[in-house]
Amino acid sequence: MLPKPSLTVLMASPRGFCAGVDRAILIVERALEKYGPPVYVRHEIVHNRHVVQSLRDKGAVFVDDLQDIPTGRPVVFSAHGVSKAVVGEAEDKALFTLDATCPLVSKVHHEVLRWHSKGHHIIFIGHRGHPEVEGTMGQVPAGAMTLVETVADVADLSMSSDTPMAYATQTTLSVDETMAIVAALKARYPHLQGPKKEDICYATTNRQEAVKRLAPLCDMFLVVGSPNSSNSRQLVQVAMDYGCPRAVLLDTPDPLHRLPLVGGMTVGLTAGASAPESLVQDILRALQDHFSVETKEESGMSEGVSFRLPVILEGND
Repeated sequence: MLPKPSLTVLMASPRGFCAGVDRAILIVERALEKYGPPVYVRHEIVHNRHVVQSLRDKGAVFVDDLQDIPTGRPVVFSAHGVSKAVVGEAEDKALFTLDATCPLVSKVHHEVLRWHSKGHHIIFIGHRGHPEVEGTMGQVPAGAMTLVETVADVADLSMSSDTPMAYATQTTLSVDETMAIVAALKARYPHLQGPKKEDICYATTNRQEAVKRLAPLCDMFLVVGSPNSSNSRQLVQVAMDYGCPRAVLLDTPDPLHRLPLVGGMTVGLTAGASAPESLVQDILRALQDHFSVETKEESGMSEGVSFRLPVILEGND
């Protein structure tokens, strides 16, 4: 038997689950333990199909409409947060709700409400249709916020330069792209107010920084995550922006055989904040089936962040 060709895999660190994702998943698991199945979840708890399927197998039921939830059963709001209209609808139906909104998303909600109370029009930087965007923009009345997705959108804004304005951002954006949009906004609206600390979450920033460090060293970058995960998609773009000629998003090992991987290559490997480490290891094992793999783990920072569960679910160990 011929020896396997060699492959060097640079493992980005940090990678994978963040504290907000850990908390959201644990809320669903604790609710299942405490109340028994079914526990209903509005939308995907996090954007990873493997996580969703695992919770579905344990008795979670994922719904898009609160009308599909019987009175008396718990309903969990996803890590992306929900609008005030959804909260009001749940109260009208007398549903028992558990809020798994990431605390960093909740921070943005509070910022938006604060600026609105001061009479500012709010520019929200984010991706149209993303649940976090819908939830955040739904914190204030229609028309009180304007969504901006790109630098080009800034030129289309119709507010006069003397309008009291502030901005906030989705937590899972590209750091570089967001900085460019903010710069364009400030150039047009010099009085623009903003958050005391950036809204892009620590986990998104840290994972992007890890990819930036490794990208120039790699012939290809593999990003583990589902296609609907914003922070995972951003990692693909960051890898290419910072010198890797090709980056691929995948949430199973299946596509690997279609990739132009050859012996002698150096491959980066990371995972979005909603992708479990088990998927990273699945990808690594699939590579080892065909290559003699040397893995090099980057000595990245230890995040050491955790968020408390709702009091009603604490102490269920």
